Amino acid sequence: MQLSVTNNITEEDKAELLNGLRSHNRQFIDFSTVGGDIAVYARDDNGVMTGGLIGNRKGEWLNIDYLWVNSDVRGCGLGGKLMSAAEKQARQQGCLHALVDTFSFQARPFYEKQGYQLQMTLEDFPLKGMQRHYLAKKL
Repeated sequence: MQLSVTNNITEEDKAELLNGLRSHNRQFIDFSTVGGDIAVYARDDNGVMTGGLIGNRKGEWLNIDYLWVNSDVRGCGLGGKLMSAAEKQARQQGCLHALVDTFSFQARPFYEKQGYQLQMTLEDFPLKGMQRHYLAKKL
């Protein structure tokens, strides 16, 4: 057996690893019937993105990977609208729960305002003195 350590992940190596992992996981869950991406984008009248959300379905869960609202329109309710639209789509596709994680310098109060409840906090992540919060919500 030969081990190689690298900081350069090729698309081919990533694909090979993910194929092996997915093959193993299919023994337990057929994600082809209970998975998929969900995205919601907001654009201004000129077509410029002002905010967006990207997530994916894993079984009965919506996993929110990314949420961004341009600083020019923050505080106007756009973040809540993006969340609501993604949650609605996820419910229509069979999701019963939603999961999001955020750093201590980001948006924990925003997610709690949307009905998410803190499940766990990972201390000193990504750096000493910071936290990563995991929040969930029943849909």
